[in-house]
Amino acid sequence: MRDAPGISSGTVPVWLIVVSAATSAAVVMGLRQAMGFYVIPVTADLGVTREAFGLSIAFASIIWGLAAPVLGAISDHYGARLVVPAGLLATVCGLLTLQIAANDDLLLLSGVFLGLGLAGAGIGAAVGPVARAVAPEDRASAIAALGLGSAIGIVVMLPLTHLLIFRLGWKGSLSVLAGVMLAALPLALLVKDRPEPAPSRNGEDFVTALSQAFAHPSFWLINASFLICGFHVTFFGTYLPSFVADLGLPASAAVMALVMVGLGNLVGTYAAGECARIMPTRAALRMVYLGRVLVFLGFVLLPITSTTIIVLSGLLGFLWLSTVPLTSMQVLNIYGTRWTTMLFGVVFFSHQVGAFLGSWLGGLIFDRFKSYDVMWWFSIGLALLAALLQSPIAERPAEDKPLDREPQGA
Repeated sequence: MRDAPGISSGTVPVWLIVVSAATSAAVVMGLRQAMGFYVIPVTADLGVTREAFGLSIAFASIIWGLAAPVLGAISDHYGARLVVPAGLLATVCGLLTLQIAANDDLLLLSGVFLGLGLAGAGIGAAVGPVARAVAPEDRASAIAALGLGSAIGIVVMLPLTHLLIFRLGWKGSLSVLAGVMLAALPLALLVKDRPEPAPSRNGEDFVTALSQAFAHPSFWLINASFLICGFHVTFFGTYLPSFVADLGLPASAAVMALVMVGLGNLVGTYAAGECARIMPTRAALRMVYLGRVLVFLGFVLLPITSTTIIVLSGLLGFLWLSTVPLTSMQVLNIYGTRWTTMLFGVVFFSHQVGAFLGSWLGGLIFDRFKSYDVMWWFSIGLALLAALLQSPIAERPAEDKPLDREPQGA
């Protein structure tokens, strides 16, 4: 990959910036997907309901979303070198707080720390620095590489977390995972993004960038569809292990299913990056959401066995993180690179509102009906809506005072 013209990354090669950012995203995003393994042991040990645990995960999601645009603006203005390591340290605090949790309040506090960690070191935080570090023609591939990093993190962290819980118990496993986060810290320090200190050539500051984005309907359509994505992935990732356990299927089926999500991500994120090169991202996203309709219908209509769950999870994995490079490229294509992390942070906040709803409602509905059937039907309807929302999105620069950007094809 080539350096972006006019942007200095110091003495750190651009490929190392991409690898370092992807590694940070891998460990925190992998951990996020592994939290579903804690539903049953934590609720049984602490005597809390699934709704209470789901609310802590939902709280992490909403904190992640609230903090993402703030930390994104800091990263866009000062660089990501301090933001990403701070995110990893916040994740460590969240894990250790969960370890000592004895009531609902500490569960929520752990969610606050985990949410801040995901906002600072997750995939959304890496989009801006990576996009600015590489040449314009390499951006789709570089952002897809971030998705691949997250997918690899899921593949590694899911079986690792399951094994640690089995060997050390859920509390002991959290100590080891905190050590993994600390081990990734040196690489995070290499994400030496150095944005230009002056405003863009058109004179926009972050307030102007926000006001221009908010004034365009396409921005809100992007937000709405990404909200639905957050609902899907958080409901599925949080409750699939308990869904499997409730059916009397072996726990290994849930582990394999979530690993298949990660393996599917490896293919899906690469395919998404390639699609962003050859077609409008709205067309690719429409296909992704329609594919999710078919997968969720499978969970409702097909006989549910270990094999069914594993196969459907692999198909869903192909459609999982593929939304991230495609959605971030929508933001880049319309609004440019100057305030990418902040604007994508705003879009990601919508994703996390959906994540909050998926996590909280999943637990609430199960506690009321002792079944996840209602949630599967919600997921189907929302996927159809997300596909429809793509059609009106105008993938072209804002015409009134366009933000600093290199011309991109729609």
